[in-house]
Amino acid sequence: MEVFGRTTVIGDMADASEGEIAICEGHLSRQPIRVGCAGWNIPREGAAHFTSGGSHLQRYSQVFNCCEINSSFYRPHKYETWERWARTVPADFRFSVKAPRTITHEAALNCAPEVVLAFLNQISFLGDKLGPILIQLPPSLEFEYSRARRFLSLVRENHSGDMVWEPRHCSWFHDRADDLLKEFQAARVAADPACVPAAAWPGGLANLAYFRLHGSPRMYYSAYTDNYLGMLAAQLVNLATKSRVWCVFDNTASGYAIQN
Repeated sequence: MEVFGRTTVIGDMADASEGEIAICEGHLSRQPIRVGCAGWNIPREGAAHFTSGGSHLQRYSQVFNCCEINSSFYRPHKYETWERWARTVPADFRFSVKAPRTITHEAALNCAPEVVLAFLNQISFLGDKLGPILIQLPPSLEFEYSRARRFLSLVRENHSGDMVWEPRHCSWFHDRADDLLKEFQAARVAADPACVPAAAWPGGLANLAYFRLHGSPRMYYSAYTDNYLGMLAAQLVNLATKSRVWCVFDNTASGYAIQN
């Protein structure tokens, strides 16, 4: 899978018009496929694919149509920063944003409403460039129905946009947890490597599929093979007939995310 001129090209296919995705045998899917990376840093190894002028984000957003903001997990940003990011990218570009660790890891979803509201207020400054909120849970956090329902209710009382969850404990991969995510219009991330086999497939909300590819076998460092990427491309194309699709490469440590 390669991305040129902000149109995702899968395999050996004819050009697609703006906003359309080229898929097998020249057919077009009207569902958007968004392919990007965790962060917009451009490593030296991938620099040839980008223009030389402007900031990293400006150059990145001329090639890719989405990006996952992970820095929000570690610290808040000024409102002016969110606004500047939104102004920097093209009109059809979207950011997904990772929820702070104070919410997901330190409070284990049992945080005060003010903490969630502060985060939602920050990201609102992205305006119409805001894509899904990413809720990544620590591997130790087990599924507890009342806790999950309380947190999902709090978010949905204050935010109607897309939300994706990346649970990493085996207790989340059963019908009760999946039904709860569906009830609150939240999608479950398809992750690689997967903590359990079911984690490799999207779950929850059916019309949003969000892939997070961390690198395998060595997380954050390993590159994906052409064979894997070919199978992934076919899977994304198939999902795009019924879902909005995001595919985020998080194997950034050795610069492979951009290349993959």
